[in-house]
Amino acid sequence: MVAEKNNIKRAILYLVIPCYNEEEVLHETARRLVGKMKTLQGDDKISNQSKIVFVNDGSKDSTWAIIKELHEKEQMILGINLSRNRGHQNALLAGLMTVKEYADAVVSLDADLQDDINAIDEMIERYYEGNSIVYGVRGARKTDTFFKRFTAESFYRVMDFLGADIVFNHADYRLMDKKALDGLEQFKEVNLFLRGIVPMIGFKSDKVYYERRERFAGESKYPLKKMLSFAFDGITSLSVKPIRMISMLGILIFGVSVIALLYLLVGSLLGATQPGWPSLIVSIWALGGLQLLAIGVVGEYIGKIYLETKGRPRFIIEDFLK
Repeated sequence: MVAEKNNIKRAILYLVIPCYNEEEVLHETARRLVGKMKTLQGDDKISNQSKIVFVNDGSKDSTWAIIKELHEKEQMILGINLSRNRGHQNALLAGLMTVKEYADAVVSLDADLQDDINAIDEMIERYYEGNSIVYGVRGARKTDTFFKRFTAESFYRVMDFLGADIVFNHADYRLMDKKALDGLEQFKEVNLFLRGIVPMIGFKSDKVYYERRERFAGESKYPLKKMLSFAFDGITSLSVKPIRMISMLGILIFGVSVIALLYLLVGSLLGATQPGWPSLIVSIWALGGLQLLAIGVVGEYIGKIYLETKGRPRFIIEDFLK
């Protein structure tokens, strides 16, 4: 599938960009990406058959109308319209699985272009060096607030502690070749966390470092509540350590209760009895809260198992503008 010109093999590169309510940024995003792709083509780094694919994830604004408009004006731009909102990870997967038969390599990135598109040049170089996966890794995160930087880096450290194999400070800005995409297709889980799944594929990989920019228009699609939900999905999708930690905590509390029981029995035999109502109430509330927490964590895992057993489609494509 690699095109040839003047005895130079050039890869067919596709860019996949999930979009949800991105009407404020799409025109500028398309302009920058088209310029980048034409520059790469002019430098004989990629094939003239390379494309840009916007995936509309059930947007409520005019995102899909703009994608159709861009498609009519620029033959390089394609569009995929999902039947309804399925979330960023499923929208991204829909784009990757749809274009993998047409491309030699695919780069995924967000519509806000906070991820530096100039890193694509180096990703392609690493791909030509034989890497099937090239991760875009953020640098010092200077544009993030202290809270955003602290919470994000804490998330990666927690994931590492729980045994999840993810790339530190890497989001979903990456290059994958067709072999890696074929490997990704074999992962059938409904609860997607691509940052954790992609490293499981294996194959030769490398990293490209870049500085993340501020969003040039619109609002972030990941407020705190959504970020916490995404983080919890990642933890429960990749690790069973939370359940094991609850089990260990239960054993520890049981051991403490046995020691407390022996202490009370000895005190009772010696006649040193005390009312102890405050400690009793605190113990009841503490154990009750722990039990509710444990039930919630276990319930989250059971809920994910329930969704997986249904085997529902992860996405349904309504339109594909080729």
